[in-house]
Amino acid sequence: MKLAIIMVVAGFLALGSAARADQPGPDWMPMEQVKAKAMESGYTQVTKLEADDGRWEGEGIKNGQKMEFHADPKTGVITREKPDH
Repeated sequence: MKLAIIMVVAGFLALGSAARADQPGPDWMPMEQVKAKAMESGYTQVTKLEADDGRWEGEGIKNGQKMEFHADPKTGVITREKPDH
């Protein structure tokens, strides 16, 4: 019984820390501004944008192709992009 309780508590703690880890920081550029920056960089559509691993990660359409991209959390500048297969 004790082991079951410990496992349940450990699971909740792990889920809680994972949820907090993927939240935009207080000094991050707002999501809507990052979307606007992506559009300025040639994206015609941004279909997904989320905070992950200390940066914005997104998906969208650029030059008619589905792309994945990373954006700097403070400036919104695209730092990496690749085709989304």
